[in-house]
Amino acid sequence: MLARRNELFPTMSKLFGDFFDKELTDWTNSNYSPTNTTLPAVNIKDEEDKFLVEVAVPGMEKKDFNIDLKDNMLTISSEKENEKNMDEDHYTRREYSYQSFTRSFTLPENIVDADKISAKYENGELRITIPKKEEAKPKPPRTIKIS
Repeated sequence: MLARRNELFPTMSKLFGDFFDKELTDWTNSNYSPTNTTLPAVNIKDEEDKFLVEVAVPGMEKKDFNIDLKDNMLTISSEKENEKNMDEDHYTRREYSYQSFTRSFTLPENIVDADKISAKYENGELRITIPKKEEAKPKPPRTIKIS
């Protein structure tokens, strides 16, 4: 038996669903894979002095990645092709393995220090550190004297 969902206000449900499905930060992303392969999971952490982008990509090597920044658009891409040839009893067996993905994120304007972005690949995780500009970092409250 199939359960049927009966919504009294489908437009309200759709409105709130759309609102909560969208990212509530200044990060806009367009995620696509030209080969229809699964995209790697991405975590974006907003810390006091930086943004930290963590991409889960096990089985890759650092040479497999390209990270580009153009017009405030950070693009992470990878393309890896493996080909194995095996000769057994006069038969040749070829196995192909191809992986690729592209993830793009619009960086918040006037907040990040684009010249100091760095990346590191270790233990199946690509970590991109995007420092914030000094003027964008939170400042402690200060007391203002009344004269």
